[in-house]
Amino acid sequence: MATTEHPVYLVDDDESVRRSVGFMLKTSGFKVELYVGGLEFLHDARQLEPGCVLLDIQMPEVGGLEVQQRLLEHGLAFPVIVMTGHGDVNVAVQAMKAGAVDFVEKPFAKEALLDALSEGFERLERSDLKTARREEARLRLNGLTVRERDVLEGLVAGHPNKTIGYDLGISSRTVEIHRANLMRKLDVTNLSDLLRIAFAAGVGE
Repeated sequence: MATTEHPVYLVDDDESVRRSVGFMLKTSGFKVELYVGGLEFLHDARQLEPGCVLLDIQMPEVGGLEVQQRLLEHGLAFPVIVMTGHGDVNVAVQAMKAGAVDFVEKPFAKEALLDALSEGFERLERSDLKTARREEARLRLNGLTVRERDVLEGLVAGHPNKTIGYDLGISSRTVEIHRANLMRKLDVTNLSDLLRIAFAAGVGE
């Protein structure tokens, strides 16, 4: 049985595939939402909770590769597993290059699909954890003054105190004071821990 709370979004224009694969996934314990095509899925995508997308590569109107591309353009990080017909391997390779987790060839064995979904959900969990860490790090940085934040950005850029001071129009001694204050506020004792928090929060990106 599945152990994830995240849904699977099954996007395929073939009703028999939606019915059979949907049934197989539901009886394996997954929450499944069915879509008859790429446009319908893209229309809902922004409002959907995080989940894995099981995406048919050959569909009318908008094919799987284009759906995948549009998700990337909109910053929607759904792990994608593409379903291909026989002979579509070159298209599957393109999908993998664009970031798909895996591809399965129709007709596929249940185990092959479940293995691919397992990898997709692992990727989703890692993404969730990264997001949570980023939010936590950003909250910790909220307590910094504007000047402390400026000094932190200089440290992230790899600049020594003297250079940071020159760029900000303050003395290197004042930079040292700001640096000591921000390290105290962030409860770190060395530069590497300080930088870890800054990178997690997206400083310097």
